[in-house]
Amino acid sequence: MSLKKTFSKEKNKCVVTFTVSAEAAHGAKKVNIAGDFNSWSSTDTPLKADKSGNFSIKLELDVDKEYQFRYLLDGTTWENDWKADKYTPAPYSNADNSVVVTRKNI
Repeated sequence: MSLKKTFSKEKNKCVVTFTVSAEAAHGAKKVNIAGDFNSWSSTDTPLKADKSGNFSIKLELDVDKEYQFRYLLDGTTWENDWKADKYTPAPYSNADNSVVVTRKNI
């Protein structure tokens, strides 16, 4: 798993590429991302699979914010990003959420 960030000065946005490797997907056929940026919808933001079994998506997020998120594998298994910027306790479960920070110097 990984997070790749590109900053746009014109739009004051951060484009984040969220990637779930084939290994981390554990054979999943579909992967969705749910988080603060999509009202925690488990279906609105599917990642696209490539030929090697990796899943990814690019999202344009506001700069200088922190967004909590998790991946949902095949609609049944929640997974954190192994390389998130940090983790925070989830308010509604006994687990942590991944966090992406959209500041240039973290």
